[in-house]
Amino acid sequence: MTQIALSPLIRSGLTLMRAGRWNDATELLAAARPDTPDERLALAAALAEVAVDQDFAQQTDNADPALVVLAEALSETPDACTGWDFTFLRLRKDYGTALVTGARDSGAELAGRARQLSESAPDESRSGHAWFYAGVIADNLLDSPADAFAAYKTALDLGEHSDDDLLISLALRHLGDHAHTAGDLALARLHWERSTELRQKIGHLLGALAQQTLLAMLARDEGNPAASIALATEVNRWSHQVNIPFLQAQSADLMT
Repeated sequence: MTQIALSPLIRSGLTLMRAGRWNDATELLAAARPDTPDERLALAAALAEVAVDQDFAQQTDNADPALVVLAEALSETPDACTGWDFTFLRLRKDYGTALVTGARDSGAELAGRARQLSESAPDESRSGHAWFYAGVIADNLLDSPADAFAAYKTALDLGEHSDDDLLISLALRHLGDHAHTAGDLALARLHWERSTELRQKIGHLLGALAQQTLLAMLARDEGNPAASIALATEVNRWSHQVNIPFLQAQSADLMT
């Protein structure tokens, strides 16, 4: 059988993940046969990332076995950066579970883990992603909007410094939400449109649809119900095609 280099295979798998094709990404990555411990580690990390991402998007609960495999690969081939990535994936998984189940009592513990990750990150991009999670934990589990806003601003700065388009888009999405809550619809639109463009640029389907849902809500608040309904209808169609339950519900609420 033809040998394929692992790096482009992993990039292709993660591209499929961002396109909302989690099962295809998993199937592609699982078909690889790594030759070395380093390759096994890289493949395990990619499979764990896809699994955690799918659990959050589709409200499944399948990531734990992939995280176990990654932990085993790390014990065989220790690597500081991948070790940090594993700990961060575990935080993402636990935050998603807390958000779905309403386990707000876990917020303080998760916030502490996010702070530790931001301090121990091997680069600015990773630190920024940890700061972003500190923000959503503060917003959604701890009812601490001031702390959340400060975390998002730090995440945005680190995203800009490291040219991380995904991180920038994440921070802008939530800074836009704070602007919207404060009644500054113009600033909310500025943040949300830029966030949408960045997610489209990197092929992040879930992210782009989530942003378009917010833009549909904003159009309604700006007094343009026809635009709101039209955009929400398209988001609803897409979210049904790729099976993203929370976007199906959010867009449906905006279609009437």
